Amino acid sequence: MNAGKTVFAQILEHFPSHEFGEFVKKCNGNHRVRGFPCHDQFLCLAYAQLTYRESLRDIETCLNSHQEKLYHNGFRGQVSGSTLADASEKRDCRFIRTLLIILSS
Repeated sequence: MNAGKTVFAQILEHFPSHEFGEFVKKCNGNHRVRGFPCHDQFLCLAYAQLTYRESLRDIETCLNSHQEKLYHNGFRGQVSGSTLADASEKRDCRFIRTLLIILSS
């Protein structure tokens, strides 16, 4: 039995969380958001990209099949497809684009 971290958690160790939080505050990314902050959306999108997920249902099913590992990977709770869809619809896509530009430099 593996007692170590998942590969996803090991990859996220290299993610600059502090800079991400500062960027979210600066851009007011969590404005009028109650239950699904930018950090959780980023985790879902990063997981989907790294595991080649193709749809919201696919992302939701895959994440929730690892329910016991979600918290240890940084997720705050169960992920639903409708919540992810609403977050992607309401948040400006330029926010994610600018974030990725900052992280890649």
